Amino acid sequence: MKILVCVGARPNFMKAAPLVKELKGLPETTVVLIHTGQHYDELMSDIFFADLELPRPDVYLGIGSASQAVQTARVLERFEDVLLKERPAAVVVVGDVNSTLACALATAKMEYPDGPDSYRGERPLLAHVEAGLRSFDRTMPEEINRLVTDALADLLFVTEESAIRNLRAEGIPDEKVHFVGNVMIDTLKAFSARAEASGIRAQLHLEEAEYALVTLHRPSSVDSPQVLGGLARTLVALAQHIPVVFPAHPRTLQRLETFGLKGQFCESSPGPVEGSMKSKPLLLSPLGYLDFLHLLKHARLVMTDSGGVQEETTVLGVPCLTLRENTERPVTVTHGTNKIVGRDPEVVLAEALQALSHPSKRGKAPPLWDGQAAQRIAAILVQALKERKDR
Repeated sequence: MKILVCVGARPNFMKAAPLVKELKGLPETTVVLIHTGQHYDELMSDIFFADLELPRPDVYLGIGSASQAVQTARVLERFEDVLLKERPAAVVVVGDVNSTLACALATAKMEYPDGPDSYRGERPLLAHVEAGLRSFDRTMPEEINRLVTDALADLLFVTEESAIRNLRAEGIPDEKVHFVGNVMIDTLKAFSARAEASGIRAQLHLEEAEYALVTLHRPSSVDSPQVLGGLARTLVALAQHIPVVFPAHPRTLQRLETFGLKGQFCESSPGPVEGSMKSKPLLLSPLGYLDFLHLLKHARLVMTDSGGVQEETTVLGVPCLTLRENTERPVTVTHGTNKIVGRDPEVVLAEALQALSHPSKRGKAPPLWDGQAAQRIAAILVQALKERKDR
């Protein structure tokens, strides 16, 4: 049984790694790894394949950077050719990026002109890993990608119970939905010991639990000079109380430069700058998975707009402030250490100082976030393919 696993952007790599490893270990499956190239440079792609021990992609589509529509269209066109050549029994898409949507749409619309050579003349089975998450904010591109992908999928693998309720409310039959846990946590648990050996904290002269770690990448956070400028001022104010470390997405780095905000940050080393000036936040280029996980584990506070970071801090027990008005991962609030605080600079600073002086709840791992999600997914997927073949 040939299974195509599709990745395109940095968050996909962490989610696909344990599943690719699990499927490759099964005698009845052949895995073909497709990389669309939505994230393509060394810091956003190559280093993750090395850190996560992912095999080199079997197919690289080379999509590159472009608008939402152009990226989606390029993946649709090029992935259709892959489907016609490979004729897989199943296609697995992960997460909620443009590549997820495009690969799902191409699979759902696939028609093999010479039916007998295909998998019983049918289109491939479509499986979505991390299905059912909803922010209920359709201004987020990711929300549109989630909704459409889930409407098309044959197997929907969910990470938390809220996703089951969301899919049921959207009319998705229960028999398509499988509560399997969180593959992001599979990766975290598998690489936690290796991350501990990272020298990044020593390199940056950071003490245990004596720094705040920040990530920002969503368009709603970084594309407006008013919003990003307000958040930058907040980080500068916070840096007067604790070192602030900001590994920035290339999009964020570009916006900081364009909006004239980079001067508010230090790009050499953390701590006091020359003279009597106060400390500045430390701005870094994107980090690899192991270095970032090391900083995440040892931070005193994390501030982010990333869904994956909300999940990781939940399991690690690190206080997390989400700089958004909503989250598609409510279990990180109900079970974990996450708190939604919005983007108002005064509110964010007040919440950060409160978290530093009065650590939040310890949190606990949600159900099935035990490092075994990939095993469950592989077993369900293979069984579904066997049943389909026997029909």
